[in-house]
Order: sequence, then structure tokens, then C-alpha cells
Amino acid sequence: MSHLHQDKKILNRVKRLQGQINAVDQALQQPEAGCIEVLQQVAAIKGAINGLMNELIEAHLRHHVLPEGVSINEQELEEFMTLIKRYG
Repeated sequence: MSHLHQDKKILNRVKRLQGQINAVDQALQQPEAGCIEVLQQVAAIKGAINGLMNELIEAHLRHHVLPEGVSINEQELEEFMTLIKRYG
């Protein structure tokens, strides 16, 4: 997926994830950090990972699976991505 290094949306998601993971790391090093706070941060990371996975799936479909130059039914693609998000 050599095209991914140019995708600002995906790169921004990865940077946000790095920040969230760093926040969990810092919270774990603080004795006063509560379990619920850390769990909420981990849940946010889980959601962000799922969002990144969905972006990567869509990028893969658009760049490697769907034929170039062929008209894409955007509504069908959106319905498929909604399905992936629901069960992914």
C-alpha cells in the first residue's frame, strides 16, 4: 500500500492513536490514576483503531480492488462500508 504515506486522513489517525497510547502509558505511571479513567482511554483507543481499520479497508478497495477507470457506485460502496463498520 505505497499510496498510504500520502493519505493525510490516515496519517492523522495514526498520530492521534500515538497520542492516546502515550496518554495511557503516562496514566499507568501515575499512582493516582483511576482504573475507570484508564479504561475510558483504552476504549477510545479501541474505537480509534476500528476507525483506522475502516479507513484502510476503504483505501485498499479504492486503490487495489475496484478497477481503475470504471465508474464506482458510491452509494453501494458506502453501504458496504457501513456494513463493515457495523460488524468489524
